[in-house]
Amino acid sequence: MREGAGNMKPDNAAAQFDADAGSTRRFFTVESANRSLVLVRKVVADIVAGYAELMELRRRHERAVTAQGESLAGEREKIERTAERLRLLHEELGDVGCELKDAVIGLVDFPALRQGRRVSLCWKLDEPSVAHWHEESSGYAGRQPIDEAFDTGR
Repeated sequence: MREGAGNMKPDNAAAQFDADAGSTRRFFTVESANRSLVLVRKVVADIVAGYAELMELRRRHERAVTAQGESLAGEREKIERTAERLRLLHEELGDVGCELKDAVIGLVDFPALRQGRRVSLCWKLDEPSVAHWHEESSGYAGRQPIDEAFDTGR
């Protein structure tokens, strides 16, 4: 895990919580999601790089096993260390309250409310800010620009 990342806590004051049956599901506002990007951007960049590394390690390991007929212990240990690092980074995103949707492009959803409905604010690593949303059921394909309904609560 990156140095200092464990010290950063999500901005709980800026978020709303689900009132259903004592749930602690966090809902982000556009503002709180954008503020969380200071940490989320770093974590997701590490995940995207780590995932690419893991896929390359697995490809090399598979080629070596195929060529030699046996697993190479050193390569297997690298794979396990990389996978564990990715698991910890994924857990860190969960602690913030957002969800990684795609480790290749760095796609993240932030639970939110729009006009009283549960939706997702949607962000990609190459975007400067959280500027899209989608219905929970539509996913990335249903992304739409954020509109005033998020800011006014209409």
